[in-house]
Amino acid sequence: MSVYLIPTVLHDDENALQALPSYLLPAIQQCEVFFVENEKTARRFLKKLWKEMVIDNYQWFAIHKAEDEVKANFIQQLKAGKTIGIISEAGCPGVADPGQILVMAAQDLNATIHPLVGPSSILLALMASGMNGQRFQFHGYLPIDSVARKKAIRDLEAESSKNNCTQIFIETPYRNNPLIKEIIQTCKPETRFCIAVDITAPTESIQTKSIKKWKDLEVDIHKRPAIFLLLAV
Repeated sequence: MSVYLIPTVLHDDENALQALPSYLLPAIQQCEVFFVENEKTARRFLKKLWKEMVIDNYQWFAIHKAEDEVKANFIQQLKAGKTIGIISEAGCPGVADPGQILVMAAQDLNATIHPLVGPSSILLALMASGMNGQRFQFHGYLPIDSVARKKAIRDLEAESSKNNCTQIFIETPYRNNPLIKEIIQTCKPETRFCIAVDITAPTESIQTKSIKKWKDLEVDIHKRPAIFLLLAV
């Protein structure tokens, strides 16, 4: 019983394929069944990597909110001896993306798990930020409500200051600008803030500055995929 955790691109661009290792294709060619976050984009992605792939020769299952049903299908395929590939919508399965529930089921069955190297926006942004890579936390999305979000920002800053810990989080792209505005208004001038945009794309930008310096700049990353990092000093 084998499960391959297949990384995918962070950005739908031909150049983004360069961020994927060459050993990915042989692993994909061993899979018989795919559990994917989005079947349409997963099929398109695999065809880019392997043009000769006959898509209809494989079984496809969507990773959706019906977790019990998906898990049951996954276990059934695994017990049948199928080699399974898991693909999320961007980056690495199970890391800020779906897949961990299936991986845990595979662990419970003593299956062999193969995590394959690929782009993770969390790690790439952290590497380029210049912030503390020895101690960091990923928080996913902050609250939508403005009052709750400001409190969350203050709490993250306080935690960062107390433990010298880099705080990492994301936002829905169309809410990027309001989030940046609130961070700049809420955090202390000396706190360092990194905005990482379009990672691995030709338009990639990863910049770390103090809140004081960000206040002097006009930032507009509306609807662009981004990840944010804070480090209080």
